Amino acid sequence: MKTIDAAQVYLPELWATHARFSPDKEAVVCGEVRRSWRNFNNNLNRVANAVRDHGLGRGDKIAVLMGNAVETLEVMYGVVKAGACVVPLSSLLTAEQIEGLINDSDAKLVIASEFVRERLEKVRGNLRNIPKNGFISVGFEGTGWQSFDQFVEHVGTAAPMVSYDMSDEFNIIYSSGTTGLPKGIVQTHRARQHWSYSNAIEMRFHADTRALTTTALYSNGTWLMILPALFVGATVHILPEFNAKALLKTVQDEKITHTFMVPTQFIQTLADSAMDSADLSSLESVLCAGSPLRPDTKAEVLKRLSRNLYELYGYSEGFGTMNRPHQQSAKPTSVGTPVLGFDVRIIDDDENELGANEVGEIAGTGAGMMKEYHNRPDATDAIVWHDPAGRCYVRSGDIGKLDEDGYLYILDRKKDMIISGGLNIFPADIETIIGENEAVLDVTVIGIPHEKWGETPVALVIPKSGANEQAILDWSNERLGKHQRIAAVRFCDEFPRNALGKVLKRELRDSW
Repeated sequence: MKTIDAAQVYLPELWATHARFSPDKEAVVCGEVRRSWRNFNNNLNRVANAVRDHGLGRGDKIAVLMGNAVETLEVMYGVVKAGACVVPLSSLLTAEQIEGLINDSDAKLVIASEFVRERLEKVRGNLRNIPKNGFISVGFEGTGWQSFDQFVEHVGTAAPMVSYDMSDEFNIIYSSGTTGLPKGIVQTHRARQHWSYSNAIEMRFHADTRALTTTALYSNGTWLMILPALFVGATVHILPEFNAKALLKTVQDEKITHTFMVPTQFIQTLADSAMDSADLSSLESVLCAGSPLRPDTKAEVLKRLSRNLYELYGYSEGFGTMNRPHQQSAKPTSVGTPVLGFDVRIIDDDENELGANEVGEIAGTGAGMMKEYHNRPDATDAIVWHDPAGRCYVRSGDIGKLDEDGYLYILDRKKDMIISGGLNIFPADIETIIGENEAVLDVTVIGIPHEKWGETPVALVIPKSGANEQAILDWSNERLGKHQRIAAVRFCDEFPRNALGKVLKRELRDSW
């Protein structure tokens, strides 16, 4: 007797469905390149079949080092469609860092654009799992490289004969956090499917969405625009590189409905001369993530850019909260409540759960949690917390609190907290005050050693024209609490940042 199987649709299969039923609709746009869903899916299949012909599939890792282009999405998600695990890496890494992460990931194939060629060739002899024929070049030819065109030359556009499982590894994302060495975050098909539908529902993605990415495609945060848009069969627009004028022009010309920026991009956009004359009326959802918006910046965004502001707090290990447009006025300094499918707790140093308005470490759980840190069982073990019912939560390393209504407030990174004279000082509180000074474009606060107090806060400021360090120091200390007062102000042209705009405070402390 025949029975009905328990059906499960996977993301690669869903993308193929969009290509079948909306073949001429635009799927991905970048510059002059406009790819229909039919052609996009065909190219995914070419990559997938080439990967399979190379002898790779389930469980195999493939490193991708490419810039912002339509082809990058086709390569990354073609790898996934093959049943393999994609490892997107930053194009900003040094040769030694590239070597370290490729080896750490156990990648067996590298697909790279020309701008990383020299760095890869410098270390290719040290890449222990990459065979001689494992280097695929995109946009260039060279000795020891197989061109991408040759790689896909003899494969067809038929869907690869691959079965998937929700526990299969979808990708390894290397953490771009502000402290420590990168760890490989392993995310499964289950986690990525949850990421797709939860964010699509929360930010109201729909089939007519035109979503604009402004950050690097290898970055986990960028996928906040990509995966929900592909999930609902919408159109993804890619900025080759960010600048405020390009953003404003693209939103206006392409009638962008959804976009994501990090705080520094909001600051640059608000300061651009084209800001107030741009037609941004098409925007239905403007997402900020990476780090919190300063209150003064948020007020300007809501006033001048869009009222449809979503603020997301989360970490790649698998948790997120969101402050939605209807919550902004009631809880303007909160990062909201958990994204659909997540839950949050605050715990103390002894792993006891804390109550409302008690300060501790943020821990989250949900369907989007990572599987593990790749090859780092001790690191995985260190961030796991179980509640009394035995449910698994992932610790964030961030300090926060939940108010009586369940809204989350971020106070700071646990490792960035300053302890001065036995008192806990949260740099974000100081940054909020200094950011209100009209001479300050951007600010970050770090702790430096102090003979008497152990640590003391100092402010690094990107100034506006005509600013004065001493004047900002005096103005700030008049408004800060006695224990918060800063010892110095130092001007900078820019801050070191990760792919999502988080300031790398460790580097600033090291160079002070």
